[in-house]
Amino acid sequence: MKNLSRLFFVLLLALSFNAGAQDENNPWKISIGVNAVDMYPVGEDAPRGEFLDEFFNLQDHWNILPSLSTVSVSRYINKGFSFSATGSINEIEKFGDSKVNNLSYYALDGTVSYSLMNLIKSNSVDPYLGVGGGYTWVNEIGAGTFNGTVGINYWFSDNLALTAQTSYKSSFEDYLVDHFQHSMGISVKFGGKDTDSDGIYDKNDACPDVPGLEAFNGCPDSDNDGIEDAKDDCPNEAGLAEFNGCPDSDGDGVADKNDDCPTVAGLAALNGCPDADNDGVADNADDCPNEAGPSANKGCPWADTDGDGVLDKDDKCPSEVGTVANNGCPEVLPTAEVMEELNSYARTILFNSGKSSFKSETDAVLQAMSAIFKEYPKANFSIEGHTDSDGAKSSNQLLSERRASAVRDYLIANGINADRLTSTGFGEDYPIDSNKTRAGKANNRRVEVKLKK
Repeated sequence: MKNLSRLFFVLLLALSFNAGAQDENNPWKISIGVNAVDMYPVGEDAPRGEFLDEFFNLQDHWNILPSLSTVSVSRYINKGFSFSATGSINEIEKFGDSKVNNLSYYALDGTVSYSLMNLIKSNSVDPYLGVGGGYTWVNEIGAGTFNGTVGINYWFSDNLALTAQTSYKSSFEDYLVDHFQHSMGISVKFGGKDTDSDGIYDKNDACPDVPGLEAFNGCPDSDNDGIEDAKDDCPNEAGLAEFNGCPDSDGDGVADKNDDCPTVAGLAALNGCPDADNDGVADNADDCPNEAGPSANKGCPWADTDGDGVLDKDDKCPSEVGTVANNGCPEVLPTAEVMEELNSYARTILFNSGKSSFKSETDAVLQAMSAIFKEYPKANFSIEGHTDSDGAKSSNQLLSERRASAVRDYLIANGINADRLTSTGFGEDYPIDSNKTRAGKANNRRVEVKLKK
């Protein structure tokens, strides 16, 4: 009973220990586990052995109580330093190489330790070194000890770890022998600071000075719209996530704070105002709200007397149907699209190899080109010939001239006024592709049509 009372006293001291200021990062740690006492590898005469000799000889030298036999309470101090108080019990049956009769073992120890976790830049492996002292009893004999400690925590999570530790205890009295004490167990951290009392520790609280919600890492949502105040453009007025917490009273997709007509559904492009005639002018600024018109005319339509799609204000021939490209006047010159069509035909003109004579399948192409030229009787054109780089440059120049001339002659023969057409050859000087491949050379052998302004 006396020994049990002593054990209870040791555990009570360990669990009630409180020292230093509270820390933000779960400063308290409780560890429970088993311990082993080894009196052999301490550098003494038999039945003990040399220092660290047979250090891991569990079977012959370690005294292990097969139950919960050690409890430790630790308090973080600062900058990696912690203080721990530990109570432990054991039964000594092995004194070095000798056997003894079930001697009781009790110890109460205090240790200042330094964590190397930040030094090795690890998130889970937490080795530490410690020094301290304590008091150890073996049966009725007790003495103070100076302790050197090395240990490691392996953190499975922010709060739970597996802990292993070894301490060398050097006795201040000859009647208590020096010895090693090893322990292994589970450690739990707790006790973080919560400045705003919102149930979220400051270390996990993005707003530690203002009560908030766990869903927002401790930050508040004043209007309870599901959007934390820091991300809420209207923190005191419940709104929608798509508008960063601001309301949309008329449901038109424009937040009230940006809506010029907040009580009437409208268009985002018109700052939330309606546009009945869909002319891009908000009804409140439209002189003709039910008739589509441009904003330049205050929402009213422009007149188009000749109905050619060119408004009278832009039509240089307002009484004569024309084209948009020619400012409302009848077209006299081919458009860029027409010129591209001409050149798409011209690029498919096929000549006999090394000659200016046409292959038979080219006739349809030339007929199509003739038809286009006849549509624009007031337009003048230049027919240009090009070759690849095969052969002599002078020969290529002459060949390009003859081919361009051959196209011009064909068009004249098919009803195109000769005064409207000129022909020019450029030889190999203006390639549009590489002359190192067959495909490139084929692209360079071409006829082009240019509009003469």
